[in-house]
Amino acid sequence: MGAKPSPKPASPKPKLGLRHWMNSVLEECDRANDGFDVDAVHDLRVALRRCLSLADGLRAIDPDSSWKEMKKNGKKLFQALGDLRDMQVMQEWIEKLSDGKPRTADPAGDTSSDDRFSSDPAATRLFDHAQHREAECKQHGFKVLNQFDRKQWRQWSRTLPRRAARVRPGSAVYLHLALEKWTAAYELHKHAMRTRSQVALHQLRIGIKRFRYTVENFLPQLHAEWGHDLKELQDLLGEVHDLDVLWATAIDHSVNAFPDVESRRRWREKLTAERTKRIARYREKMVGRQSLWHVWRAELPSGPRLRAAALSRLRTWAGYLDPDFSHSQRVAQLALLLYDGLNHAHLLTPQGAPLNSEDPRTVLQAAAFMHDVGKAQAEENHHKNSYRMIRKLPRPLGWTARELELAAVVARYHRGALPRPSGKAMQTLDLPDRHQAMQSAGILRLANALDKRPSTSASEKSPRLEVIPIEAGVSTRSGVVVRVAGYSALDHSAETVAAARHLLETMLRRSILVRPLRTSAARPARAQVARKSTRSSQAA
Repeated sequence: MGAKPSPKPASPKPKLGLRHWMNSVLEECDRANDGFDVDAVHDLRVALRRCLSLADGLRAIDPDSSWKEMKKNGKKLFQALGDLRDMQVMQEWIEKLSDGKPRTADPAGDTSSDDRFSSDPAATRLFDHAQHREAECKQHGFKVLNQFDRKQWRQWSRTLPRRAARVRPGSAVYLHLALEKWTAAYELHKHAMRTRSQVALHQLRIGIKRFRYTVENFLPQLHAEWGHDLKELQDLLGEVHDLDVLWATAIDHSVNAFPDVESRRRWREKLTAERTKRIARYREKMVGRQSLWHVWRAELPSGPRLRAAALSRLRTWAGYLDPDFSHSQRVAQLALLLYDGLNHAHLLTPQGAPLNSEDPRTVLQAAAFMHDVGKAQAEENHHKNSYRMIRKLPRPLGWTARELELAAVVARYHRGALPRPSGKAMQTLDLPDRHQAMQSAGILRLANALDKRPSTSASEKSPRLEVIPIEAGVSTRSGVVVRVAGYSALDHSAETVAAARHLLETMLRRSILVRPLRTSAARPARAQVARKSTRSSQAA
């Protein structure tokens, strides 16, 4: 029997992630410094492009200034190498499309430029121009490369990947980010298919590239399904751009590439044929009912999933800024428990109508997550800082501008002066929304005060709260009892709670009594103490 063939070694997994690409930039800088050969320039630009694309996405969820500085530092070098890369690619296309075959220089290097391409003087002139421009671009590239701050880049390669790692790949936050990139690219696609201009196709290529890098680095499962198609589309549009640049160079008066009309016509036909073939392939995959655009969109969040992903996006943004985000998470839990209890008792009635929509609840939750982001700027008056910072946020997909404005106002009044209809922040809202904002602010204000208790973080993982409505009777007036685990009327924080409940009492037109919630763990303990006391008395 013959020997069994050795199994094919598994292909190594591609190295992805910000740390890999930032380290690759430093490695490729050393390679490029040896002479800017074609492969070195291409690989350095790929590494830089991925870092810049990742920085764009991560800046949306992490407002740290280092992202902007890193992008600015890398973009200067990336742009300096752009013209050089265009000239190198142009030479490859000239050799491919020329009617004559390229002739290599002899060892003495004295091959005449007129003889570089046999029977195609246009190719010779274009090739000579590209080589001359390549030499000029290399000089500029060396200058910019020497100015590139590698020490600072190396420091960022250690700190920024750690910040990026706080969000797990494949999470709802990155799905939302990918949807943003998909939406931007799809708009560019519609514009390019409508106008068919060179500029529109080039912008489309950039949009697909950004979408591809987002999926590749943040959504590994989807990249396994989409990666091949995304790369093919990017390559097709990239080649279309290369052909457009080649033709623009050939017809430039300073180049004077074509010796006669026939030569110009022949080159134009060849470039048009190559360009048309690639655009047709793109349209085959991306236009119609079976378009990949629809396939990709079906896998990204929509409906309730989209709103949940948008909320995760806001929560992540707040987590990067808030110095005590665990407090804000507990406040959000308390606020939702309080909201659900009041809503279940039909006590939340803006303008006399019951709250059936989940929007107020989501807005309240978002405001609770973000209410302390202003502390990143200053502790004093941080609620006002939070208001301004939330309002400046780009509206996340799945949310309306109205909801983001509501969340900002609710966060603004989680402490400090009480909201007034004539106040500047309240004036930004429509009349029906002002009642909801004041009501939600009252809930958030009370929830924030209830988490002032030291026992919350020490003894409980999740806060517990119950809402019990009390209807008016002969000897009682209507009110609400809020029972909270760990609360004590004799604790110093009880004064803060008493002041914080005023706004909600005003909005509900009911008094609110805060009482301790007897947990199941406390009952056995009290029973055990009672049994010990009984035994002691019997023994005596």
